Amino acid sequence: MKEYTELFINTFTGTADWVWKLIILHPDIPWYQNYFYALILISLFVWILELTFPWRKQQSAFRKDFWLDGFYMFFNFFLFAIFISGFFSMAELFFNNMGVSMKSLALIDLSNLPVWTGLLIFFVINDFVQWSTHILLHRFEILWRFHKVHHSVEEMGFAAHLRYHWMENLFYKPLKTLAVMIVGGFEPTDAFLIHFISVLIGHLNHANIRLTFGPLKYILNNPVMHLYHHAKHLPEGQMPGVNFGISLSVWDYIFRTNYIPQDQDGNYELGFDDMEDFPKGFFAQLVHGFLPAAKSEENILD
Repeated sequence: MKEYTELFINTFTGTADWVWKLIILHPDIPWYQNYFYALILISLFVWILELTFPWRKQQSAFRKDFWLDGFYMFFNFFLFAIFISGFFSMAELFFNNMGVSMKSLALIDLSNLPVWTGLLIFFVINDFVQWSTHILLHRFEILWRFHKVHHSVEEMGFAAHLRYHWMENLFYKPLKTLAVMIVGGFEPTDAFLIHFISVLIGHLNHANIRLTFGPLKYILNNPVMHLYHHAKHLPEGQMPGVNFGISLSVWDYIFRTNYIPQDQDGNYELGFDDMEDFPKGFFAQLVHGFLPAAKSEENILD
């Protein structure tokens, strides 16, 4: 037990120290690997695009829940990452002690491939795992209760990308770890590039801009396609949802979960059927998914 306790403490403090070094621009971390300021720069870039080329022109620059989504963005990427890091390290140690290592499921060894080939394979496998997980979040009620936080967005903007319940990290992380195991048990050295590209695409997908990427729309997810994923009213027979793509749209086209409406004016009602009963505040949304169904319909703590 001491081994696990020490690992938890060391990982927790190490992650907190890493985040602090990002914020203060510590020389130990190269500028091009600074996740904190990269998130800020990517957010500003996409926000400027929203303000310059707004799709829904009636939408305010500081749209509804703009600041709430901004808080979610930094909470999920950094504050919660510090809290949960120790638990994931303990879980990894537990499986290692059981003889299940990060390399035990390896199907591809990225170390033997050219850098960009390895990065591309890692990106594609990781995205497919996330796409599959996303479908599970919609299909199973116990998971949907937490995923509702993300779908409670009423006006789309870049920061809505990272508005999600912290429980989603617990769903995504093990399956993303599986993706890492498949590619040899480690992430490519330059995986931070994949991270930044994924954040940029995710921000664009939620932004108030009309962008389809032309012929590349069959490969890359885009704001037009993803906006309809958030639509409150879906065509008959399209439940539990459509357009589950994270960075890539290709999975939706392959597995026929794609849907692009003929009317693309962008003025769709967003959310879900019981939106009026869903809490509006951050802390209320955090506890909502844990409450019994009868109580969760009340806006307590809101």
